[in-house]
Amino acid sequence: MSVAVVDLGCGNIASMMFALERLGARAALTRAASDIAAADRVILPGVGTAGFAMRQIDALGLRDALMSARPLLGVCLGHQLLFERSEEGGVDGLGLIEGDVTRLQGAPDRPIPHMGWNTLDIDQPDCPLLKGVEDGAFVYFVHTFASHAGPSTAASTRYGEAFSSVAASDGVYGCQFHPERSAAPGAQILKNFLEL
Repeated sequence: MSVAVVDLGCGNIASMMFALERLGARAALTRAASDIAAADRVILPGVGTAGFAMRQIDALGLRDALMSARPLLGVCLGHQLLFERSEEGGVDGLGLIEGDVTRLQGAPDRPIPHMGWNTLDIDQPDCPLLKGVEDGAFVYFVHTFASHAGPSTAASTRYGEAFSSVAASDGVYGCQFHPERSAAPGAQILKNFLEL
């Protein structure tokens, strides 16, 4: 099985590649639409801004390949790019999952960005990405924007209000957290994705 990890020039690629290697996956870092189209699994990681990432997708000619890639896993910023629109820079996302991405609301006891360990509240226990992951499992977040919990939300997390921490829709999956940095629950989620 081949796994294409999309390199937009704005991701924490090394830890994702290492996590996939630990799981025995044959993963290749790519910026080529042909590699994405030929891959059995596609992962869209990202750290940075939605505007820059969407410009990179278009500049590299990756939009069509990403729109048809299944199964597809977006991670952190990649998760946000799967949605219709982002408040960050007012850009349109890929529109593969219904909903918008908005800025988290901070408070004195809730600094932004949301950084550190938080829990997954599993909303769709039958989601194949969450097989073997316990409700309340801790995963690692670093983000300022998030999508509101909605019909595609397989797991949510509360940081002030609830947001979608795992989304699933027709072979497209997203994790707002970093599974590659989330110990056993994260490894299980990546393993589940590889086994879809």
